[in-house]
Amino acid sequence: MSSYFTDLAQQYIDGEWRPGTGSWDIIDFNPYDGEKLASITIATVDEVDDAYQAAARAQKQWAATNAYARRAVFEKALRVIEEREAEISDAIVAELGGTRLKAAFELHLAKEFLREAVHLALRPEGRIIPSPIDGKENRVYRVPVGVVGVISPFNFPFLLSIKSVAPALALGNGVVLKPHQNTPIVGGSLVAKIFEEAGLPGGLLNVVITDIAEIGDAFLEHPLAKVISFTGSDKVGRHVATVCASQFKRSVLELGGNSALVVLEDADIDYAVDAAVFSRYVHQGQVCMAANRVLVDRSVEEEFTAKFVAKVKTLKVGDPRDPETVIGPLINSSQADAVSAAVEQAIADGATALLHGTTTDNLVGPSVLTGLPADSALLRQELFGPVAFLISFDGEEEAVRLVNDSPYGLSGAVHTADIERGVHFAKQIETGMFHVNDGTVHDEPIVPFGGEKSSGIGRLNGDTMLDAFTTLKWISVQHGRSGFPF
Repeated sequence: MSSYFTDLAQQYIDGEWRPGTGSWDIIDFNPYDGEKLASITIATVDEVDDAYQAAARAQKQWAATNAYARRAVFEKALRVIEEREAEISDAIVAELGGTRLKAAFELHLAKEFLREAVHLALRPEGRIIPSPIDGKENRVYRVPVGVVGVISPFNFPFLLSIKSVAPALALGNGVVLKPHQNTPIVGGSLVAKIFEEAGLPGGLLNVVITDIAEIGDAFLEHPLAKVISFTGSDKVGRHVATVCASQFKRSVLELGGNSALVVLEDADIDYAVDAAVFSRYVHQGQVCMAANRVLVDRSVEEEFTAKFVAKVKTLKVGDPRDPETVIGPLINSSQADAVSAAVEQAIADGATALLHGTTTDNLVGPSVLTGLPADSALLRQELFGPVAFLISFDGEEEAVRLVNDSPYGLSGAVHTADIERGVHFAKQIETGMFHVNDGTVHDEPIVPFGGEKSSGIGRLNGDTMLDAFTTLKWISVQHGRSGFPF
């Protein structure tokens, strides 16, 4: 087992590794075999305050540091990850039950986002804007917000921590990171260790491993936190947004989804099946962009369904350490129970199980359901597990209506032989992202990523990071003399 779980089972505050002082421990378990990986005494409100104070102190000098010098830290962090890739992959497999394929996918994207952070350090540009007043020069500066609080989820904890942490730091901010309780090492301490080794000055990045049962809203409400970047459920995201709005601080919310993959009558069926199976079952379906719903034109429904079920039956369920495994464990027993209960509820509501996966501990086998009543609540909620709902439709107009019949608007895909038809379809869908002739699960470093409706507020990646983690400041200079009315 990686030494990460013994060496990094601590808080990281003001450049020092130290135990929390809370009255209880977070126990980090391997979701596949139940092995205890680490025991971490939680951080208290006082330690959250220490972390924010440290970030604020360190940020002033960091913001004044030459952007080229800041850039070097991210280049070194990238090299650290490349040198430790095998160990980090093992940690992903152990702590969150990710398969080898999933670990490789997460690591690849994390490196791509670090490469983008290297360039992002040089991206902020100022402007000089004309003035109607003689002799006046209007300068607009893009400056760091100060301190950013980052809350990362359990499904892609390494990637999604780095995705906010690295840009926020690159743009001159200090950061306090709170990882999910189920992934405190991969989503928290490991990220801190990588940046520590890369030479990031102490205090700029702090990691507090804790629980709202201990700290309440202290992480969100801290006056030094100017932006909160949260990735997680829409239920929690709604609370984060409310708290931030009440304090006039910015929130960037990457929330849940209920994405649909649509197969029109002229689609390449075999290819659409491959895209749909990946989009639903990658990382056991624990992906915000996963295709919860697969919509198929009735004229090709029979062929698609037969091929889809046949392919799903080939997916190996089991030990994520086995390179052949496609579906590993869900993150914990409550998630496994919730997914199993949703399948039973769907069947009770009238759905037919074309494939009914069995549940053993946290391992949930894949299910394929069809015939779910159109008014079922299950069709409008996010289901974080290996369950696909197949839905038939008659014609493109009905497909658009069905896709949009959801409180979420994150991702989606459509398959058709006519690319421009696909683009026309995509434009009608109320989502932040949509893909033609591809899967629903995509993320790229310079393309705006985010959702509509209950799927979030704001965008990340590329230039949108500037909007997320910097602010604009107007400084005017009067080169002559102003005239005043009194």
